[in-house]
Amino acid sequence: MEAFINGIGIISPQKTFDTTDFLSEVIEHNSKCLACVEPSYKEFLNPTLARRMARIIKMSIAASSVCFKDAKVEMPDAIMTGTALGCLEDTEKFLLAIIENDEQFLTPTSFIQSTHNTVSAQIALQLKCMNYNFTYVHKGFSFESAVLDALMTLAEGEAKNILVGGHDEMTDKYYRVCDRIGYWKAEDSVPTMELINSKTSGSIGGEGASFFILSNAKSDSSYAKLLGVKNIYKPESNQEVEIKITELLTANSLTANDIDVVVYGNNGDGRFDKTYTHLQNNLLKNSTATYFKHLCGEYQTAGSFALWLAAKVLKTQTIPSAILMGENKSKSIKHLLIYNTFLDVDHSVYLLSQC
Repeated sequence: MEAFINGIGIISPQKTFDTTDFLSEVIEHNSKCLACVEPSYKEFLNPTLARRMARIIKMSIAASSVCFKDAKVEMPDAIMTGTALGCLEDTEKFLLAIIENDEQFLTPTSFIQSTHNTVSAQIALQLKCMNYNFTYVHKGFSFESAVLDALMTLAEGEAKNILVGGHDEMTDKYYRVCDRIGYWKAEDSVPTMELINSKTSGSIGGEGASFFILSNAKSDSSYAKLLGVKNIYKPESNQEVEIKITELLTANSLTANDIDVVVYGNNGDGRFDKTYTHLQNNLLKNSTATYFKHLCGEYQTAGSFALWLAAKVLKTQTIPSAILMGENKSKSIKHLLIYNTFLDVDHSVYLLSQC
C-alpha cells in the first residue's frame, strides 16, 4: 500500500499555515501548554456560522481548505479523520450546562457539536460532499487508523483523492485533569527548545489540526510518497520494536541503512523517551535524527504534525536546524522514517520516500 501526499494544510503552535514556508521562523514557547497560531477565518467561513463553531472546527475547516487549494482538488472521493478527544470544548460546555441547570433547559447546540465526527461532517457540509466519511477515535492510533483506511481504499481502487486529517484541541479543564495524572511537567515554565534535554517526568501539552490529500497518482504538487504505516501496541521490548520496523522496511525492499532521516517523537518525558534513545543508538544509528514535539507539544494525534514535517523535509530536501538532534548525516534525503509513541503505549511507524 502506498500513496502520494499531494496537498497539505496545517494549523499548529508554529507558523505552518503558509504552505510555502518551512519553519523559517520557529516560535519558541516558554510554557507547559502550546496553543495554535490561528489565522483569520473570514475567507474560509461565514462570520455568522463561525460564531457558532468551536475553535477546533474552525481550525480544521481552514486547514482542509488550504489543503484542497494546495493539491488543486475541489472534491475528495472520501474524508477520513482521526481524533482522540473530538470537539472537547463543546463537550465541556454541555456537561457544565447539565450541572448548572440541574439537567433542565439544555440547548442542543453544544451536544450536537460535541461528537467526534463533527469536524469531518462540517467539512463535508461546506463542500456538499456526499462521499465516504469516517472518523477514527483510537486514542494514540486515531490519526494512523485514518491513514491506514485511506491507504487501503486507494489500493483497492475505490478512490483517487482522499482527505485525511488529524485534529485535537487543548482546553483549560482537560489540561488540569491530565496534569493531575502526571501528563505534564511540574515546572512552572518549560523552554520548548530545551525540551529534548529534560529528563524529568511529564511533557508539554499541545494541539493542532493537520490535513493531507492522499492520492493514487503523483502530481505537480506532490510532497512525498507514503509507503506504509505500522502500529505497535504496548511492545514488550525494544527488540520487538526493531523487528516491527524491520518488517515494514523489508516489505518495501529497504534496510535500516537506507533510511536517511528519522523523525522521533521525543517529548522530554524521562519515563518514555527510552525507546527513541535505543533506536537512535542501535538500529537507526546511521540515520540523521530529528524530533518535533518541542514545536507542537504532546497530544494524541501529534503524528499528523510529524507527517507534515516529514513531507516538507522530503520535498524541500532541507532539515531545519531547530529539529536536528546531533549532526546532519544526510547529503540527500530519499527515505524517511517517523517513529512516535503516546505514553509508551501506542507506537506508530511511518515510512516515506522522495517522489
